[in-house]
Amino acid sequence: MTPGNNGASTPEDDDPFGYLYADGQANGAQPPSGGGYGYPNSVNRVRAVGTRSYGQQQTAPTAPYGQVPQQGAYNNQPNAHYAAPETLPGGAQTAHHATPAGGGGRGGRGPNHKGLLIGAIAVVAAVVVGIGVAMLGGDKDKDKASDEVGTDPTQSQESKPSPSASKDGESAAELPTIDAKALRLGGGATLAQDVEGAQSDGGIYVGNLNQVGSSVTWTVNGVPEDGAYTVFARYSTADEDQKMTLTVNGKPFGTKLNMGNFAHAKDGDFAKGWTKTYAYPTLSKGTNTITVSCQDGDKCNVLLDQLWLKAGQVKD
Repeated sequence: MTPGNNGASTPEDDDPFGYLYADGQANGAQPPSGGGYGYPNSVNRVRAVGTRSYGQQQTAPTAPYGQVPQQGAYNNQPNAHYAAPETLPGGAQTAHHATPAGGGGRGGRGPNHKGLLIGAIAVVAAVVVGIGVAMLGGDKDKDKASDEVGTDPTQSQESKPSPSASKDGESAAELPTIDAKALRLGGGATLAQDVEGAQSDGGIYVGNLNQVGSSVTWTVNGVPEDGAYTVFARYSTADEDQKMTLTVNGKPFGTKLNMGNFAHAKDGDFAKGWTKTYAYPTLSKGTNTITVSCQDGDKCNVLLDQLWLKAGQVKD
């Protein structure tokens, strides 16, 4: 305290409510009037912000958080430490920093990465399901393979029969072809070469098949695997459509071998009636036997030129 201050010896003794107690009243404490603490000549600390002028800026002492900075002396002059910062010349303005609503701090919420990840997974799953459905639909068409014979031909330079059901685009492996003279003949079947147009070696074909019991048999060796195959027959007929019995490994095929007049040859003009037909038998790996014969109820007025195989169910 300065010599001119008759208040309490320390700021802690300036009890603003001292006039309420007996010891305060004994020391002359009275109710506050005009801004004092109640003791005579006590320090007046109350001052409106901005009413104090300063010759120069004074730096307020600093102290650790929670402690009151110590001042060198207590007098009637207010300390600059109690002035509002905005009243000082050149004083720093108080800045208010707003926290973004979606900030990344602990109090804010960041981007919803979990939601984006779930959405991406859902899109990928939908694409995978769509591809699976498309593949399953394609496989159903491939499972329709069955034993069938050719029906209506497609006309070209040489008439070509068209199957009632086939697997378009399925690769056909090269398998053996047999000429007429290499077939095993049965019944009244004989070899001949009077009619032009046969592609077998020497223009030889099998004739006299128009009798019940006549037949040709082909023993096929080296079938690579079990499965569906196409057996082709090149022949000639004229006027009416014909049909004969096809037997595979001793069992009659499900339908007759269609040997129609696909070349539209006139009656008796076998030289212009060369065409081909086919059937879809199921063969076993290894050796198989294929027989074309004339049975009761068949129409067998044909000349047989060649037989050949291809893997799968194909047209050509």
